Amino acid sequence: MSALSPTPGPTPWRTPVATRIVDSAEVSDDATIGDGTSVWHLAQVREGAVLGQGCIIGRGAYIGTGVRLGDHCKVQNYALVYEPAVLADGVFIGPAVVLTNDTFPRAINPDGSLKSADDWEPVGVTIGRGASIGARSVCVAPVTIGAWATVAAGAVVTKDVPDHALVAGVPARRIGWVGEAGHPLREDGPGRWSCPVSGTAYEEHEQTLRKVEL
Repeated sequence: MSALSPTPGPTPWRTPVATRIVDSAEVSDDATIGDGTSVWHLAQVREGAVLGQGCIIGRGAYIGTGVRLGDHCKVQNYALVYEPAVLADGVFIGPAVVLTNDTFPRAINPDGSLKSADDWEPVGVTIGRGASIGARSVCVAPVTIGAWATVAAGAVVTKDVPDHALVAGVPARRIGWVGEAGHPLREDGPGRWSCPVSGTAYEEHEQTLRKVEL
């Protein structure tokens, strides 16, 4: 398991060995790229970024300065992951997703001068283990997306998302729960849920969900 993961758990995947960075990708010499990670055409990985093992960075994706990815993350084509985002193991970032980093964006200061790095403080998005961020959705920092949560395509996330929550809309609101397999859970009774794929049982309590250990 990657030490970067904010939600510890076993990592069952087999880690590949070869690392692939295509010629058209721009990867800083100061970035750390884990074994088996692939960085595809026109992608950019900035200084100080840390990518874990077995990650995939799609065409035209951007990984900002100091961003941290755990093992086996997928960042799809043209997604923008701005610093100081932190992604745990197994996070999926869909095509054209944006993880923002400026709560009060301005190009200039009140005196009309162009803003520099010293004129604002970046804030990041934190994403827990196994979570998925759907295509063209936007996560407005600072927010935390819980482990195994799913953000629907096109959603705009402005508040923290609990573990296993399924959120959608503008602004995003919880519309259900999802299991580790990614499928919406089936309600079996008051506060009782189960995965239609794996059969795993979950309990809901005060707007949170936990897996029932049998």
